[in-house]
Amino acid sequence: MQVSVESTGNLERRVTLSLPAGDVDNQVGGRLREMARTARIKGFRPGKVPTKVIEQRYGGQVRAEILDGLLRQGMDQAVRENDLRVAGAPQISMADEAGEGELKYVASIELVPDFGDLDMAKLQVVRHTSEVTDADIERMLANLQQQRASWSKVERAAKAGDLANLETSSMIDGARMPPEGVEKTSTVLGSGAMYPEVEQAIVGMQPGEEKTVDVTLPADWHMPQFAGKTVTSTFRLVDVAEQVLPEVDAAFIRSFGIKSGDAGQFKAEIRSNLERELKGALMNRLRREVGEQLVVAYQDVELPPRVVENEARALLANATEQARRQGQQVGADADAFKDAARKRVLVALLVGEVARRNELRLEQARLNETMQLIASTYEQPQQVIDLYRNDPQLMQGLQNRVMEEQVIDWIAERATHTDQAISFQEAIGQ
Repeated sequence: MQVSVESTGNLERRVTLSLPAGDVDNQVGGRLREMARTARIKGFRPGKVPTKVIEQRYGGQVRAEILDGLLRQGMDQAVRENDLRVAGAPQISMADEAGEGELKYVASIELVPDFGDLDMAKLQVVRHTSEVTDADIERMLANLQQQRASWSKVERAAKAGDLANLETSSMIDGARMPPEGVEKTSTVLGSGAMYPEVEQAIVGMQPGEEKTVDVTLPADWHMPQFAGKTVTSTFRLVDVAEQVLPEVDAAFIRSFGIKSGDAGQFKAEIRSNLERELKGALMNRLRREVGEQLVVAYQDVELPPRVVENEARALLANATEQARRQGQQVGADADAFKDAARKRVLVALLVGEVARRNELRLEQARLNETMQLIASTYEQPQQVIDLYRNDPQLMQGLQNRVMEEQVIDWIAERATHTDQAISFQEAIGQ
């Protein structure tokens, strides 16, 4: 195979890969003959399948696999011999012209920029610290009680915290919704599930009472034809129920998987879960803090444009999917995400460059610890661990995450840093 590299820009290279068509044909033929000796196809005895049948069925797939392998070898050769540090996946296509008996491909690749001196000491990083307190455990215990709470109907006026069962109808632009009858709905007053003016109107109502409220819909309402308009809604309070919390007894504790029903063991388990959540939250804060400092320090560095564009498209796809799940639409294209994409690409490339220059290697102990922490949140931890170990893609994703965290810690330790203590609630963003 002949490989040549030419510069097409500061961070762009064009790699030309030429190989004899006969070599590819020979490899394809050899692979098909091997398959013919073991293939089992209905209507033929094992090992007696004609090569022509094998070629018709598997020829295209085998040729694509062999070509892919050869092109990968050629790209590896180009990268190695020219000391290229590639950012993102190459774009490979057939060349417009090729000699007789020759297969020629052209690959466009983008490179990691030259970041110059990587002096982490010039970064100003705030490292947040926190710990789980007894009050945090009691707060979580109260949350668990609320999750298992029941509702008891009461004959009194509705108040905050009550479950209100309602019958509703609305008028907007002269149209009634629903056209006939009423819609039945329920809401916990104070939960924010309904507009504040609606909840405020319901508080103090007696069962059977009816009220009418005007509400102005937001400009980004999921039904564009009604966005920004005023809807007149009529609510009839059918009945009211108040929350009844369960006792924290042995039966309650066993319902969360603590077979002993022991309160001390239950609280120890809650503490362990909260500490795991806290550790992740503090790492996310540190990742954002370090990332923001890196963006400021290296904001003028030129970045590979296609890598940034692909990241912007990925961000748009994520935003579109999230909006779809919420019944909304994203009124933007990939260009609206270019700034965020550039920052993400810049930080990712810098983290990789810091690891390369300082010969940082994945710590197996940290990888195992992270995998154990993830597995501990499931009922069958060993099954989760086996899943990671048997799935290369899952394991690669975990390794990348742990390696990134190692580098972030390494940068923060060498930056000009200050420690700031915050509460557990602040740490997890509540």
